[in-house]
Amino acid sequence: MSTEKSAEPKSIPLLALENLSINFGRKRVVHGISLELHAGERLALVGESGSGKTVTALSILRLVQQARVSGKILFQGNDLLQKSEEQIRQVRGADIAMVFQEPMSALNPLYTIGSQIIETLQLHEGLSAAAARQRTIELLERTGIREPERRIDSYPHQLSGGQLQRAVIAMALACRPKLLIADEPTTALDTTIRARIVQLLLDLQEEEAKRSDGQGMAILLITHDLNLVRRFAQRVAVMEQGHVVETGSTEAVFTQPQHPYTIRLINSLPQRLIDPVRADAAPLLATHNLRVEYPKKRQGWRGLISSDRFIALADASVSLREGETIGVVGESGSGKSTLAHAILGLNRVHSGAIDFEGRAVADRRRDEKRALRARLQVVFQDPFGSLSPRRTVEQIVEEGLALHFPELSADERRARVIEVLAEVGLPASVLGRYPHEFSGGQRQRIAIARAIVLKPRLLVLDEPTSALDVSIQNQVLDLLVRLQKKYGLSYLLISHDIAVVNALAHRIYVLKDGDVVEEGETTAVINQPQHPYTQRLVQASQ
Repeated sequence: MSTEKSAEPKSIPLLALENLSINFGRKRVVHGISLELHAGERLALVGESGSGKTVTALSILRLVQQARVSGKILFQGNDLLQKSEEQIRQVRGADIAMVFQEPMSALNPLYTIGSQIIETLQLHEGLSAAAARQRTIELLERTGIREPERRIDSYPHQLSGGQLQRAVIAMALACRPKLLIADEPTTALDTTIRARIVQLLLDLQEEEAKRSDGQGMAILLITHDLNLVRRFAQRVAVMEQGHVVETGSTEAVFTQPQHPYTIRLINSLPQRLIDPVRADAAPLLATHNLRVEYPKKRQGWRGLISSDRFIALADASVSLREGETIGVVGESGSGKSTLAHAILGLNRVHSGAIDFEGRAVADRRRDEKRALRARLQVVFQDPFGSLSPRRTVEQIVEEGLALHFPELSADERRARVIEVLAEVGLPASVLGRYPHEFSGGQRQRIAIARAIVLKPRLLVLDEPTSALDVSIQNQVLDLLVRLQKKYGLSYLLISHDIAVVNALAHRIYVLKDGDVVEEGETTAVINQPQHPYTQRLVQASQ
């Protein structure tokens, strides 16, 4: 009789993708990938836009439209690709739930958040209306939404981004799924809200593990946020152009990456490349005690009435020199965009003073204010939303020239457009193309070209890289630094991304509830923040 110990049986993975391929027509977007995820485990699927990570996640729940999926998707040993539509509907939401990147698009705007969670509970759990409502209140409270008894009857538009994401997580957890797929769950959120959502997922997973004797909920995280992966995931799978090029423990992948693409991703975190501002640089912009407030509206017995005032910006004084970048950071609602809009002249409901080029803006004649717009330009967060889909690249970039420099001929305008496109790294061959034909990074380059074609002195950058992948983000930051050095541009950078601000800004202003709570040289503020709010922002970004 043999005394040799038998090998322990290997646990069956909760989810196993075996040679999974996805085709749209003749185009293959996922190439025979294989992955495993065990109960209670946290796996991050990392890659840039177009790498195939989201379509892979959607294929697990058979949510990919007009695609041919081959291979196997084994969930608890059963191939989901072989299930009927009725059978897969029983799996969705009950055994496998998904949290989408944009919570507003995942919720029906015509129904309260409570009714949408209640519907899930009644459909999958068979609860009565009263029992489902009580369970929904408990779920909302569990995910950290304040006053859940009141918020259960709120519509999606009445909640902040962080509250919406919590509501979507509550809906996903309603039926206690065995697998939670989180597709970029924190991309659109502020840094501190992002940290809270991550901690919430960790806490909920731990609670489920205790409830199920250690066999807790598994989480598949889809993201391009490397800091998030480092804090959250136990294992990482890296995708490039539809291939899984590297897998391993989070620590091993980050400290000893093997594949060139993984190495590029990890090394693509923003680096500080700016030059010091000249000592003799002249003041360009200054705001003095800038204040923006609006009347609050509340429901009275005769309809909406004004009551009290909402202070969006209180006593904000900032300064900016030629060739300098100042970063304005803070959470949503802190007053960052309100400050930018007031400086750009898009918000005229303000008190205080704004000086530009040594002269008060309010003292200028109408024609002078119009001419001022050419020297004050803006690049918005979403390049696709800010570019007209019906105009060609040439028409988009040329529009400002035709308005502010009517003396230029058509040939002169076209030559200037070609010149500025070359500055941002785009060839003349793109002139006749439309925004939808470009990637996110290329569209942002077009938006930058549209702004600098007028040779402005100040460029307001409103979250210019938040919608971009990390490597594309670095390319845009490098471009902005190069343009600043070449033309002596000044930047007002609005952002909640501390890493981006550290890379681009010389000085920083921290806004909270409309007040400047801290200001100073960027590296000093980030390395030794003094105000508790700044400390929380910096800590959440690490």
